[in-house]
Amino acid sequence: MTTVKNHSSSDIRNRSAFAIARNKSGMAPQNDPLAWETLESGVAYSCPGFDVRNEDVRLPDGTETDFDYLTEPESVVVLPLTEDGDVVVIEEWRQAVSRISRGLPVGGVEPDDEDLAAAARRELVEETGYEAARVSHLTTVEPANGFADSVHHYFVAYDCVPSGEQELDYNESIRSTTTTFETLREEIAADGVYDGRTALGVLYYELIRGGEAPPRAEG
Repeated sequence: MTTVKNHSSSDIRNRSAFAIARNKSGMAPQNDPLAWETLESGVAYSCPGFDVRNEDVRLPDGTETDFDYLTEPESVVVLPLTEDGDVVVIEEWRQAVSRISRGLPVGGVEPDDEDLAAAARRELVEETGYEAARVSHLTTVEPANGFADSVHHYFVAYDCVPSGEQELDYNESIRSTTTTFETLREEIAADGVYDGRTALGVLYYELIRGGEAPPRAEG
């Protein structure tokens, strides 16, 4: 769904906790010799969904220059599995590439979301009309940290069942359908899925399961 620029207090706490975890796992702290010093920062361009920030920075060798990057709220990516072990996918028109993109439900965290898991549940309902019995955090990544501060939190949604109609924003053109995990994996392997968030979610899920697909219902 459309992202917003205000963050809930719980989202800010989640983001802070994630930043601490990254530093503890080997990310460079601010006093690292590689770190740049931010001298001044401001919004150069703003639109619904994201801002472009311009920052004056000092490099490690003392050189002063500027740097632009995209800033946006954190997002959730949902891998929805039905009771039968199928995957709920969406097909959405993407104006930036002028075609329909097939992939997983994705959307920005909103101020009213109690936590990231709640955001995942909400996005699933809004974009697909499915509800999950439970959701579980899969991984968190920075997909494009060379030019954006984007953070994507991946969740697996289990035992999803259709519960009603989609609740789409005015500028979203989305239809939902289901496919088998094996078929989606084969589409990714054959370069048939261009959405990188979908490819990462499916392959990461498969990785932690040791290459196994989700169990399918018997009968």
